[in-house]
Amino acid sequence: MLKISGWSLIRLYTILIYAFMFAPIVVVLVLSFNPEQFGSFPMKGFSLRWFVKLAHNEPILHAFKNSLILGSLTAVFSTAVGILAAMAFVRYEFPGKNTLNTLLISPIMIPEVILGVALLLFIRWLQQPKSFALLVIGHVVLTLPYVLLIVQARLVGIKREYEEAAMVLGANALQTFKEITLPLLTPAILAGMLFSFTISFDDITATLFWATAQNQTVPVKIFGMLRNSISPEINALGTVMIILTIAAPLLAGYLSRKFAKGA
Repeated sequence: MLKISGWSLIRLYTILIYAFMFAPIVVVLVLSFNPEQFGSFPMKGFSLRWFVKLAHNEPILHAFKNSLILGSLTAVFSTAVGILAAMAFVRYEFPGKNTLNTLLISPIMIPEVILGVALLLFIRWLQQPKSFALLVIGHVVLTLPYVLLIVQARLVGIKREYEEAAMVLGANALQTFKEITLPLLTPAILAGMLFSFTISFDDITATLFWATAQNQTVPVKIFGMLRNSISPEINALGTVMIILTIAAPLLAGYLSRKFAKGA
């Protein structure tokens, strides 16, 4: 009689879970190359028809442009604030440091729906309309904790003696940061920027509360398309999104390792 060990059952269960999670993604990738209007298996050929049609869809291209600009601005602002905050928390002592650090990291622990509603109500209380600037502020709030944690972890590993040696040799605080600290922080900075861009580019839950009709992002546009009708263009757009969201973290890891070796 065949005996099945406990570890074999755990492995089988794990494989089934991963298959259940990734099977829909694989289906979207495959159907994006389907030449026909409606998906069917086996497919009757291979075609880039829906990618070509997607490239001529002005509303989607506009949403894609918004997502790229929003993600880039979010990455820049989150990284700039994250570097300054990490330097303050790791290198200096001041009253309320732990409390402020906890507040900046807390968005990770708060559901995005609550963050989205809270910021929207706050803007309404200030009697300000929804705008692209609101989108940038909201996404900076969402991504700042990740940048802060990554940069802090790297900064803790940089010995204070390096900076002190530069100051003893005559460098001021700005020169020390530019010539010593910043090059050593570069892997974490690049990783933080790419991760914040990816999170901003993919976000939909909070963005639904902040976006306007003119400032829709790609995930919001996909959500709207699914509500109205199911078009094969969605599969092509989903494939592009999947490739971008996978490529960005991989690029972040590669650049981090490369610059870490160089440092």
